[in-house]
Amino acid sequence: MEHGSLNSWIWDGVYYHPHLFGGLMLTAAMLGLSTSYFGGIGVPSLPYLWSDVGIFHKKKRGKKRVRVYMDGCFDLMHYGHANALRQAKALGDELVVGVVSDEEIIANKGPPVLSMEERLALVSGLKWVDEVIPNAPYAITEQFMKSLFNEHKIDYIIHGDDPCLLPDGTDAYALAKKAGRYKQIKRTEGVSSTDIVGRILLSLKDTERDNSSLNGEHHESISEDAHISQFLPTSRRIVQFSNGEGPSTNARIVYIDGAFDLFHAGHVEILKRARQLGDFLLVGLHTDHTVSEHRGKHHPIMHLHERSLSVLACRYVDEVIIGAPWEVSKDMITTFNISLVVHGTIAESNPLSPVGIDPYAVPKSMGIFQLLESPNSIITSSIAQRIVANHEAYLKRNAKKAQSERKYYAEKKYVSGD
Repeated sequence: MEHGSLNSWIWDGVYYHPHLFGGLMLTAAMLGLSTSYFGGIGVPSLPYLWSDVGIFHKKKRGKKRVRVYMDGCFDLMHYGHANALRQAKALGDELVVGVVSDEEIIANKGPPVLSMEERLALVSGLKWVDEVIPNAPYAITEQFMKSLFNEHKIDYIIHGDDPCLLPDGTDAYALAKKAGRYKQIKRTEGVSSTDIVGRILLSLKDTERDNSSLNGEHHESISEDAHISQFLPTSRRIVQFSNGEGPSTNARIVYIDGAFDLFHAGHVEILKRARQLGDFLLVGLHTDHTVSEHRGKHHPIMHLHERSLSVLACRYVDEVIIGAPWEVSKDMITTFNISLVVHGTIAESNPLSPVGIDPYAVPKSMGIFQLLESPNSIITSSIAQRIVANHEAYLKRNAKKAQSERKYYAEKKYVSGD
Protein backbone atom coordinates (compact mmCIF):
# COMPACT_ATOMS: atom_id res chain seq x y z
CA MET A 1 0.00 0.00 0.00
CA GLU A 2 1.37 3.48 -0.92
CA HIS A 3 2.01 5.97 1.86
CA GLY A 4 -0.65 8.38 0.48
CA SER A 5 -3.33 5.75 0.29
CA LEU A 6 -2.44 4.62 3.82
CA ASN A 7 -2.97 8.13 5.16
CA SER A 8 -6.26 8.31 3.30
CA TRP A 9 -7.27 4.98 4.84
CA ILE A 10 -6.39 6.24 8.35
CA TRP A 11 -8.22 9.54 7.97
CA ASP A 12 -11.24 7.80 6.54
CA GLY A 13 -11.16 5.61 9.60
CA VAL A 14 -10.91 8.60 11.94
CA TYR A 15 -13.85 10.25 10.18
CA TYR A 16 -16.14 7.24 9.97
CA HIS A 17 -15.01 5.35 13.10
CA PRO A 18 -13.95 8.05 15.62
CA HIS A 19 -14.57 5.89 18.71
CA LEU A 20 -12.47 3.05 17.33
CA PHE A 21 -9.51 5.25 16.38
CA GLY A 22 -9.76 7.23 19.60
CA GLY A 23 -9.39 3.95 21.44
CA LEU A 24 -6.38 3.01 19.31
CA MET A 25 -4.71 6.36 20.03
CA LEU A 26 -5.35 5.98 23.76
CA THR A 27 -3.90 2.47 23.71
CA ALA A 28 -0.85 3.72 21.82
CA ALA A 29 -0.31 6.49 24.39
CA MET A 30 -0.57 4.02 27.26
CA LEU A 31 2.01 1.81 25.60
CA GLY A 32 4.34 4.77 25.13
CA LEU A 33 4.12 4.72 21.35
CA SER A 34 4.25 7.94 19.35
CA THR A 35 1.09 8.81 17.52
CA SER A 36 3.27 9.49 14.54
CA TYR A 37 3.56 5.71 14.30
CA PHE A 38 0.12 5.78 12.77
CA GLY A 39 1.23 8.32 10.22
CA GLY A 40 2.82 5.69 8.08
CA ILE A 41 6.02 4.35 9.72
CA GLY A 42 5.79 0.57 9.64
CA VAL A 43 2.05 0.65 9.20
CA PRO A 44 1.50 -1.01 5.82
CA SER A 45 0.78 -4.36 7.46
CA LEU A 46 -1.71 -2.97 9.95
CA PRO A 47 -4.80 -2.82 7.72
CA TYR A 48 -4.33 -6.46 6.83
CA LEU A 49 -3.63 -7.40 10.44
CA TRP A 50 -6.67 -5.60 11.76
CA SER A 51 -8.77 -7.04 8.99
CA ASP A 52 -7.66 -10.50 10.02
CA VAL A 53 -8.64 -10.01 13.64
CA GLY A 54 -12.04 -8.72 12.61
CA ILE A 55 -11.82 -5.08 13.76
CA PHE A 56 -13.34 -3.75 10.55
CA HIS A 57 -15.60 -6.72 9.93
CA LYS A 58 -18.54 -6.55 12.28
CA LYS A 59 -19.39 -10.04 13.40
CA LYS A 60 -22.93 -11.07 12.65
CA ARG A 61 -24.41 -12.79 15.62
CA GLY A 62 -27.58 -14.66 14.84
CA LYS A 63 -30.59 -13.93 16.98
CA LYS A 64 -31.31 -16.71 19.47
CA ARG A 65 -34.10 -18.88 18.23
CA VAL A 66 -36.98 -19.09 20.67
CA ARG A 67 -38.02 -22.66 21.44
CA VAL A 68 -41.50 -23.29 22.78
CA TYR A 69 -43.02 -26.44 24.23
CA MET A 70 -46.58 -27.68 24.20
CA ASP A 71 -47.85 -31.06 25.31
CA GLY A 72 -51.03 -33.04 25.06
CA CYS A 73 -52.62 -36.44 24.69
CA PHE A 74 -53.55 -35.78 21.04
CA ASP A 75 -56.01 -38.67 21.12
CA LEU A 76 -58.40 -38.70 18.14
CA MET A 77 -56.37 -35.80 16.81
CA HIS A 78 -58.44 -33.07 15.17
CA TYR A 79 -58.18 -29.56 13.77
CA GLY A 80 -58.48 -28.10 17.29
CA HIS A 81 -55.19 -29.78 18.25
CA ALA A 82 -53.65 -28.59 14.99
CA ASN A 83 -54.76 -25.00 15.56
CA ALA A 84 -53.39 -25.04 19.11
CA LEU A 85 -49.99 -26.13 17.82
CA ARG A 86 -50.17 -23.53 15.04
CA GLN A 87 -50.73 -20.81 17.65
CA ALA A 88 -47.93 -22.21 19.82
CA LYS A 89 -45.49 -22.15 16.90
CA ALA A 90 -46.36 -18.48 16.31
CA LEU A 91 -45.02 -17.67 19.81
CA GLY A 92 -41.54 -18.90 18.93
CA ASP A 93 -39.25 -20.14 16.19
CA GLU A 94 -39.17 -23.85 16.98
CA LEU A 95 -42.01 -25.93 18.38
CA VAL A 96 -41.28 -28.99 20.51
CA VAL A 97 -44.32 -31.15 21.29
CA GLY A 98 -44.65 -33.59 24.15
CA VAL A 99 -46.98 -36.55 23.60
CA VAL A 100 -48.34 -37.88 26.89
CA SER A 101 -47.83 -41.59 27.54
CA ASP A 102 -50.65 -44.13 27.49
CA GLU A 103 -50.17 -44.83 31.19
CA GLU A 104 -50.47 -41.16 32.13
CA ILE A 105 -53.62 -40.76 30.04
CA ILE A 106 -55.23 -43.78 31.68
CA ALA A 107 -54.37 -42.45 35.14
CA ASN A 108 -55.69 -38.93 34.48
CA LYS A 109 -58.41 -39.18 31.82
CA GLY A 110 -59.26 -42.77 30.99
CA PRO A 111 -58.20 -45.15 28.21
CA PRO A 112 -56.87 -43.53 24.99
CA VAL A 113 -58.37 -44.56 21.66
CA LEU A 114 -55.12 -44.29 19.70
CA SER A 115 -51.82 -45.94 20.58
CA MET A 116 -48.67 -43.94 21.31
CA GLU A 117 -47.28 -44.89 17.89
CA GLU A 118 -50.39 -43.59 16.13
CA ARG A 119 -50.44 -40.38 18.13
CA LEU A 120 -46.76 -39.77 17.41
CA ALA A 121 -47.37 -40.23 13.68
CA LEU A 122 -50.19 -37.67 13.76
CA VAL A 123 -48.24 -35.06 15.72
CA SER A 124 -45.07 -35.52 13.65
CA GLY A 125 -47.15 -35.12 10.51
CA LEU A 126 -48.25 -31.58 11.39
CA LYS A 127 -46.61 -28.78 9.42
CA TRP A 128 -45.90 -26.63 12.49
CA VAL A 129 -44.10 -29.26 14.58
CA ASP A 130 -40.28 -29.31 14.67
CA GLU A 131 -39.55 -31.92 17.36
CA VAL A 132 -41.52 -34.49 19.33
CA ILE A 133 -40.90 -35.82 22.85
CA PRO A 134 -42.66 -39.18 23.34
CA ASN A 135 -44.03 -40.37 26.70
CA ALA A 136 -44.23 -36.91 28.22
CA PRO A 137 -45.78 -36.62 31.71
CA TYR A 138 -49.36 -35.36 32.06
CA ALA A 139 -48.30 -32.80 34.67
CA ILE A 140 -45.29 -30.49 34.38
CA THR A 141 -43.22 -31.69 37.34
CA GLU A 142 -40.21 -29.74 38.59
CA GLN A 143 -37.84 -32.42 37.32
CA PHE A 144 -39.41 -32.50 33.86
CA MET A 145 -39.50 -28.71 33.69
CA LYS A 146 -35.76 -28.56 34.42
CA SER A 147 -35.24 -31.14 31.69
CA LEU A 148 -37.19 -28.96 29.25
CA PHE A 149 -35.18 -25.84 30.12
CA ASN A 150 -31.73 -27.42 30.35
CA GLU A 151 -31.72 -30.38 27.93
CA HIS A 152 -34.27 -29.27 25.34
CA LYS A 153 -33.45 -25.55 25.66
CA ILE A 154 -37.12 -24.59 25.97
CA ASP A 155 -37.86 -20.91 26.54
CA TYR A 156 -41.61 -21.07 27.16
CA ILE A 157 -44.26 -23.67 27.97
CA ILE A 158 -47.57 -23.16 26.16
CA HIS A 159 -51.14 -24.22 26.94
CA GLY A 160 -54.66 -23.19 26.01
CA ASP A 161 -56.92 -20.90 28.03
CA ASP A 162 -59.07 -23.83 29.16
CA PRO A 163 -58.06 -25.17 32.60
CA CYS A 164 -56.02 -28.37 32.82
CA LEU A 165 -56.55 -29.87 36.26
CA LEU A 166 -54.97 -32.91 37.85
CA PRO A 167 -57.11 -35.48 39.69
CA ASP A 168 -56.40 -33.64 42.97
CA GLY A 169 -57.76 -30.40 41.48
CA THR A 170 -54.41 -28.61 41.13
CA ASP A 171 -53.24 -26.80 37.99
CA ALA A 172 -51.03 -29.01 35.80
CA TYR A 173 -49.04 -25.93 34.69
CA ALA A 174 -48.64 -24.24 38.09
CA LEU A 175 -44.85 -24.67 38.18
CA ALA A 176 -44.36 -23.23 34.69
CA LYS A 177 -46.47 -20.21 35.63
CA LYS A 178 -44.51 -19.72 38.86
CA ALA A 179 -41.24 -19.83 36.90
CA GLY A 180 -42.48 -17.08 34.59
CA ARG A 181 -42.00 -19.31 31.56
CA TYR A 182 -45.66 -19.89 30.70
CA LYS A 183 -47.62 -18.49 27.77
CA GLN A 184 -51.28 -18.99 26.94
CA ILE A 185 -53.09 -19.45 23.65
CA LYS A 186 -56.75 -19.35 22.75
CA ARG A 187 -58.66 -22.61 22.77
CA THR A 188 -60.13 -23.63 19.41
CA GLU A 189 -63.89 -23.73 19.77
CA GLY A 190 -66.25 -26.32 18.42
CA VAL A 191 -64.41 -29.61 18.81
CA SER A 192 -62.71 -31.86 21.32
CA SER A 193 -61.78 -35.52 21.53
CA THR A 194 -64.67 -35.92 23.99
CA ASP A 195 -67.03 -34.43 21.43
CA ILE A 196 -65.81 -36.82 18.71
CA VAL A 197 -66.21 -39.87 20.97
CA GLY A 198 -69.74 -38.63 21.68
CA ARG A 199 -70.51 -38.38 17.96
CA ILE A 200 -69.29 -41.95 17.39
CA LEU A 201 -71.29 -43.33 20.32
CA LEU A 202 -74.41 -41.50 19.20
CA SER A 203 -73.88 -42.80 15.66
CA LEU A 204 -73.70 -46.29 17.15
CA LYS A 205 -76.97 -45.72 18.99
CA ASP A 206 -78.68 -44.47 15.83
CA THR A 207 -77.41 -47.46 13.86
CA GLU A 208 -78.78 -49.86 16.47
CA ARG A 209 -82.16 -48.16 16.24
CA ASP A 210 -82.11 -48.50 12.47
CA ASN A 211 -81.17 -52.19 12.55
CA SER A 212 -83.68 -53.34 15.14
CA SER A 213 -87.28 -52.81 16.12
CA LEU A 214 -85.95 -52.35 19.67
CA ASN A 215 -88.73 -54.64 21.06
CA GLY A 216 -88.85 -52.56 24.17
CA GLU A 217 -85.12 -52.91 24.71
CA HIS A 218 -83.46 -50.30 26.88
CA HIS A 219 -80.72 -48.31 25.17
CA GLU A 220 -78.35 -46.41 27.41
CA SER A 221 -78.81 -42.70 27.17
CA ILE A 222 -76.14 -40.73 25.38
CA SER A 223 -76.25 -36.97 25.62
CA GLU A 224 -77.75 -35.55 22.44
CA ASP A 225 -75.46 -32.54 22.61
CA ALA A 226 -72.43 -34.83 22.59
CA HIS A 227 -72.36 -34.97 18.79
CA ILE A 228 -73.44 -31.48 17.81
CA SER A 229 -70.57 -29.67 16.13
CA GLN A 230 -70.09 -26.14 17.42
CA PHE A 231 -67.43 -25.40 14.82
CA LEU A 232 -67.93 -22.06 13.07
CA PRO A 233 -65.77 -22.11 9.93
CA THR A 234 -64.26 -18.85 8.74
CA SER A 235 -62.21 -17.97 5.66
CA ARG A 236 -59.47 -16.65 7.95
CA ARG A 237 -59.03 -20.03 9.61
CA ILE A 238 -58.65 -21.71 6.22
CA VAL A 239 -56.03 -19.12 5.22
CA GLN A 240 -54.13 -19.74 8.48
CA PHE A 241 -53.93 -23.46 7.70
CA SER A 242 -53.12 -23.02 4.01
CA ASN A 243 -49.60 -22.91 2.60
CA GLY A 244 -50.65 -19.92 0.52
CA GLU A 245 -48.59 -21.02 -2.47
CA GLY A 246 -49.57 -22.66 -5.71
CA PRO A 247 -47.49 -25.12 -7.76
CA SER A 248 -44.60 -23.89 -9.89
CA THR A 249 -44.98 -23.85 -13.68
CA ASN A 250 -43.38 -27.23 -14.30
CA ALA A 251 -44.38 -28.91 -11.04
CA ARG A 252 -45.47 -32.53 -11.06
CA ILE A 253 -48.89 -32.37 -9.40
CA VAL A 254 -50.17 -35.48 -7.65
CA TYR A 255 -53.86 -35.83 -6.82
CA ILE A 256 -55.45 -38.06 -4.18
CA ASP A 257 -59.05 -37.91 -2.94
CA GLY A 258 -61.21 -39.35 -0.20
CA ALA A 259 -63.29 -38.59 2.88
CA PHE A 260 -60.36 -38.40 5.31
CA ASP A 261 -62.84 -38.74 8.15
CA LEU A 262 -61.46 -38.99 11.72
CA PHE A 263 -58.03 -38.07 10.35
CA HIS A 264 -55.64 -40.81 11.51
CA ALA A 265 -52.12 -42.20 11.15
CA GLY A 266 -53.10 -44.19 8.06
CA HIS A 267 -54.06 -40.95 6.34
CA VAL A 268 -50.74 -39.34 7.26
CA GLU A 269 -48.73 -42.24 5.86
CA ILE A 270 -50.61 -42.48 2.53
CA LEU A 271 -50.36 -38.69 2.05
CA LYS A 272 -46.63 -38.88 2.72
CA ARG A 273 -46.22 -41.56 0.06
CA ALA A 274 -48.36 -39.63 -2.42
CA ARG A 275 -46.29 -36.46 -1.88
CA GLN A 276 -43.07 -38.35 -2.60
CA LEU A 277 -44.31 -39.05 -6.14
CA GLY A 278 -44.31 -35.40 -7.17
CA ASP A 279 -43.64 -31.76 -6.33
CA PHE A 280 -47.12 -30.70 -5.24
CA LEU A 281 -49.85 -32.71 -3.50
CA LEU A 282 -53.46 -31.77 -4.20
CA VAL A 283 -56.06 -33.50 -2.01
CA GLY A 284 -59.73 -33.74 -2.91
CA LEU A 285 -62.20 -33.82 0.03
CA HIS A 286 -65.56 -35.38 -0.82
CA THR A 287 -68.73 -33.62 0.30
CA ASP A 288 -70.70 -34.84 3.32
CA HIS A 289 -73.48 -35.95 0.97
CA THR A 290 -71.07 -38.01 -1.16
CA VAL A 291 -69.51 -39.65 1.88
CA SER A 292 -72.93 -40.45 3.32
CA GLU A 293 -74.08 -41.90 0.00
CA HIS A 294 -71.12 -44.28 -0.19
CA ARG A 295 -70.56 -45.11 3.50
CA GLY A 296 -73.96 -44.84 5.12
CA LYS A 297 -76.18 -42.13 6.52
CA HIS A 298 -74.32 -41.87 9.82
CA HIS A 299 -71.16 -40.81 8.03
CA PRO A 300 -69.05 -38.77 7.98
CA ILE A 301 -68.33 -38.27 11.68
CA MET A 302 -66.57 -34.97 10.94
CA HIS A 303 -68.17 -32.58 8.49
CA LEU A 304 -66.49 -31.20 5.36
CA HIS A 305 -64.88 -28.08 6.80
CA GLU A 306 -63.55 -29.97 9.81
CA ARG A 307 -62.05 -32.62 7.55
CA SER A 308 -60.55 -29.96 5.28
CA LEU A 309 -58.65 -28.31 8.12
CA SER A 310 -57.30 -31.62 9.39
CA VAL A 311 -55.93 -32.44 5.94
CA LEU A 312 -54.56 -28.92 5.37
CA ALA A 313 -52.63 -29.16 8.65
CA CYS A 314 -50.67 -32.16 7.34
CA ARG A 315 -47.11 -31.23 6.33
CA TYR A 316 -47.30 -33.34 3.14
CA VAL A 317 -50.34 -31.52 1.73
CA ASP A 318 -49.98 -28.43 -0.45
CA GLU A 319 -53.61 -27.71 -1.37
CA VAL A 320 -57.11 -29.14 -0.97
CA ILE A 321 -60.27 -29.10 -3.03
CA ILE A 322 -63.12 -28.58 -0.59
CA GLY A 323 -65.99 -30.62 -1.99
CA ALA A 324 -64.22 -32.58 -4.73
CA PRO A 325 -66.35 -34.58 -7.19
CA TRP A 326 -66.58 -38.34 -6.81
CA GLU A 327 -65.35 -38.93 -10.36
CA VAL A 328 -62.03 -37.54 -11.58
CA SER A 329 -62.88 -35.97 -14.93
CA LYS A 330 -60.72 -34.93 -17.88
CA ASP A 331 -61.72 -31.30 -17.29
CA MET A 332 -60.61 -31.50 -13.66
CA ILE A 333 -57.25 -33.01 -14.66
CA THR A 334 -56.72 -30.20 -17.18
CA THR A 335 -57.89 -27.42 -14.82
CA PHE A 336 -55.47 -28.41 -12.06
CA ASN A 337 -52.72 -29.64 -14.41
CA ILE A 338 -52.68 -33.01 -12.63
CA SER A 339 -49.80 -35.30 -13.61
CA LEU A 340 -50.72 -38.33 -11.52
CA VAL A 341 -53.83 -39.60 -9.73
CA VAL A 342 -53.26 -42.04 -6.87
CA HIS A 343 -55.42 -44.10 -4.54
CA GLY A 344 -54.54 -46.34 -1.58
CA THR A 345 -55.02 -50.11 -1.54
CA ILE A 346 -56.91 -49.90 1.77
CA ALA A 347 -60.08 -47.84 1.94
CA GLU A 348 -63.50 -47.88 3.59
CA SER A 349 -66.07 -50.12 1.96
CA ASN A 350 -69.82 -50.32 2.28
CA PRO A 351 -71.70 -53.26 0.72
CA LEU A 352 -74.82 -51.09 0.51
CA SER A 353 -73.13 -48.28 -1.42
CA PRO A 354 -74.38 -47.72 -4.98
CA VAL A 355 -72.51 -49.56 -7.72
CA GLY A 356 -71.60 -47.04 -10.37
CA ILE A 357 -68.91 -45.87 -12.71
CA ASP A 358 -65.29 -46.29 -11.68
CA PRO A 359 -64.34 -42.84 -10.32
CA TYR A 360 -60.82 -43.27 -11.72
CA ALA A 361 -61.81 -44.45 -15.21
CA VAL A 362 -60.54 -41.30 -16.94
CA PRO A 363 -57.07 -41.13 -15.34
CA LYS A 364 -56.71 -44.87 -15.94
CA SER A 365 -57.50 -44.40 -19.64
CA MET A 366 -54.94 -41.60 -19.77
CA GLY A 367 -52.26 -43.77 -18.15
CA ILE A 368 -51.81 -41.43 -15.18
CA PHE A 369 -53.37 -43.54 -12.41
CA GLN A 370 -51.36 -45.39 -9.79
CA LEU A 371 -52.50 -47.62 -6.94
CA LEU A 372 -50.48 -46.93 -3.78
CA GLU A 373 -49.75 -49.67 -1.28
CA SER A 374 -51.26 -48.44 1.99
CA PRO A 375 -48.60 -48.43 4.76
CA ASN A 376 -50.99 -49.78 7.40
CA SER A 377 -54.49 -51.16 7.78
CA ILE A 378 -55.99 -48.37 9.88
CA ILE A 379 -59.31 -47.06 8.58
CA THR A 380 -61.89 -44.74 10.09
CA SER A 381 -64.35 -47.52 10.92
CA SER A 382 -61.67 -49.55 12.73
CA ILE A 383 -61.02 -46.59 15.04
CA ALA A 384 -64.74 -46.22 15.67
CA GLN A 385 -64.90 -49.95 16.46
CA ARG A 386 -62.30 -49.50 19.20
CA ILE A 387 -64.65 -47.09 20.93
CA VAL A 388 -67.62 -49.38 20.37
CA ALA A 389 -65.72 -52.38 21.77
CA ASN A 390 -64.80 -50.47 24.92
CA HIS A 391 -67.85 -48.27 24.94
CA GLU A 392 -68.68 -48.64 28.64
CA ALA A 393 -65.30 -47.14 29.57
CA TYR A 394 -65.73 -44.32 27.06
CA LEU A 395 -69.25 -43.57 28.27
CA LYS A 396 -67.88 -43.14 31.77
CA ARG A 397 -64.97 -41.04 30.51
CA ASN A 398 -67.24 -38.87 28.40
CA ALA A 399 -69.76 -38.30 31.18
CA LYS A 400 -67.01 -36.77 33.29
CA LYS A 401 -65.50 -34.77 30.44
CA ALA A 402 -68.87 -33.59 29.13
CA GLN A 403 -69.56 -32.05 32.53
CA SER A 404 -66.33 -30.03 32.44
CA GLU A 405 -67.05 -29.07 28.81
CA ARG A 406 -70.46 -27.69 29.76
CA LYS A 407 -68.91 -25.78 32.65
CA TYR A 408 -66.28 -24.31 30.33
CA TYR A 409 -68.88 -23.07 27.85
CA ALA A 410 -71.13 -21.74 30.61
CA GLU A 411 -68.30 -19.69 32.15
CA LYS A 412 -66.52 -18.87 28.90
CA LYS A 413 -65.26 -15.33 28.39
CA TYR A 414 -63.72 -13.70 25.36
CA VAL A 415 -60.00 -14.36 24.97
CA SER A 416 -58.01 -12.47 22.35
CA GLY A 417 -55.92 -14.48 19.94
CA ASP A 418 -56.32 -16.50 16.78
